[in-house]
Amino acid sequence: MPAQPVVGVLALQGDVREHLVSLAACDVLARPVRRPEELAECDGLVLPGGESTTMSRLLETFELLEPLRKRLADGMPAYGSCAGMILLAGQVLDGRADQQQLGAIDMVVRRNAFGRQVDSFESELDVTGIPGGPVHAVFIRAPWVESVADGVEVLARVPDIPASGDAAGRIVAVRQGSVLATSFHPELTGDERVHRLFVETVRAA
Repeated sequence: MPAQPVVGVLALQGDVREHLVSLAACDVLARPVRRPEELAECDGLVLPGGESTTMSRLLETFELLEPLRKRLADGMPAYGSCAGMILLAGQVLDGRADQQQLGAIDMVVRRNAFGRQVDSFESELDVTGIPGGPVHAVFIRAPWVESVADGVEVLARVPDIPASGDAAGRIVAVRQGSVLATSFHPELTGDERVHRLFVETVRAA
């Protein structure tokens, strides 16, 4: 691997530019990925926030679904935020019947969990593996993790306080092997610590 790993951002829909900016600040070569040959050049991949059913459909349209599944099965590091978390899950509740899953993390995700009750909100989260104090987390019609299998590490939960309402205690950041996922959007806050955690995983791989 070169001194600067190549980290792609799936560029079919969603917060592509914001992730590219955050990754570039982490001293990697950040590139948009729309074709299988671009994926093949990547040492790691970010799946951005957006609309998970649309992204699922576009993965098929752009003939990326099976190549991406294979790279993930072969151990390529990946990070998914919001819709990206949904795509990486093994099972999704409230998804569409034709929605494709990448199955890279053995978890069950509820798609529009925060839905209209809390549509969008912000919270301070303690995230395992991230030094320097709480992470300011922005949730936009976000999923949460209903359950995880034994091999999945829970990195963060919504604070279990009355102000959190139905979201209190819910799992919002996980890691399994070299695959990381968050319900929230670190690319929107200018805090690169989540991206740095992912880049460390890419370098280690």
